Amino acid sequence: MPESIKTARDAVSLVASVWGINDYIPRVVVSELVTNAVRHSAPDDHIVVRAYQMNGKRFIEVWDQADGMPRTQTPAETDECGRGLILLSFLVERWGVRPLNERGKVVYAELRP
Repeated sequence: MPESIKTARDAVSLVASVWGINDYIPRVVVSELVTNAVRHSAPDDHIVVRAYQMNGKRFIEVWDQADGMPRTQTPAETDECGRGLILLSFLVERWGVRPLNERGKVVYAELRP
């Protein structure tokens, strides 16, 4: 599933070009969200990426079938992971998670204007 991270970055890059914005932040955001989804999902689970505009705001969403909710952590200096959501919070207007009635959740990020 690591190839899905590149596919998501490429798709969001294309959307950013349609929106007429630089693709750096959208690519970083989708990389973090999809990486987390891949890391915490079963190998045969589905992951869906959606990028859209609504009411003048731009969103990136990643739907996955894993039940665990993302949370920011306070990693030790030697930890190799656990910083992504902290960094994400500095890059976007806001981010959050919506549990689904069925299995899984949607993690979203609202890009800064």
